[in-house]
Amino acid sequence: MNSRLRGNLLLLLTALIWGTAFVAQSVGADFVGPFTFNCARSVLGGLVLLPVIFVLDKAGITKKSQNKAEKKTLLIGGICCGTALAVASTFQQLGVARTTVGKAGFITALYILIVPLLGWLFLKKKVGKLVWIGVGLALVGMYLLCMTEGFSISFGDLLVLICAFCFSIHILVIDYFSPKVDGVRLSCIQFFTAAVVSGVLMLLFEQPNLSAVMSAALPIAYAGIMSSGVAYTLQVVAQRDTDPTVASMLMSLESVFALLAGWILLSQALSAKELCGAVLVFCAIILAQLPEKKKA
Repeated sequence: MNSRLRGNLLLLLTALIWGTAFVAQSVGADFVGPFTFNCARSVLGGLVLLPVIFVLDKAGITKKSQNKAEKKTLLIGGICCGTALAVASTFQQLGVARTTVGKAGFITALYILIVPLLGWLFLKKKVGKLVWIGVGLALVGMYLLCMTEGFSISFGDLLVLICAFCFSIHILVIDYFSPKVDGVRLSCIQFFTAAVVSGVLMLLFEQPNLSAVMSAALPIAYAGIMSSGVAYTLQVVAQRDTDPTVASMLMSLESVFALLAGWILLSQALSAKELCGAVLVFCAIILAQLPEKKKA
């Protein structure tokens, strides 16, 4: 098996893990609050990455920070990314508990369109025609997917939409810090930061108990170990051997896997109208990632 095919298959597996993690989040919400769930999964995600960093260092894929300035940037970046991740994950967990897994997956994936728009609004980055077409398709798709009678939108869908905006900010923060430091270490620090932020909110607003956490142990373990630790590592390793555009398209299949997982595992079928909306949103996501021809 050549390296590119192996990389593409690993990214497909990454999308499958991320998509099915929505089921774990939905099931976990039946037992524990959003802050408890996110605190536990973030701790597991950080712990899983510790041995991963050791192995990747030995393989020469990652390396330690060499000077104080780089270490400081790594720490600040990890804290900023972790705080943004905690906020985004909170809205996502709140939303998943109030809507279907499939809809949550597709709405969350809108960050692929929101990121370039935020870059255009605040960083004056140029947005291509395909992205604008994708935005139009996504708006129509979102109407079919989320709107009920008239122009009302469910509270759960609204929370997941806010989550998509928060994840877009999270991605822009990562985009700023990741070229300056080791990506896996940055992710490890962000998970532990997200755990601290969620833990503080958990103590303030929730009353976690051991029996409830144990009841949600399997969903928490899957979201923390597989979705956070394993899938992130697979992404880092796989993207070294594949084209960035192909990689982003493969990872966008997360939304499709979320829809299938919700249907198969939780019997959450979408109506014909909602399925049409999901197809349009997925087409918009793909369009946003296609490379545009550059003028000579």
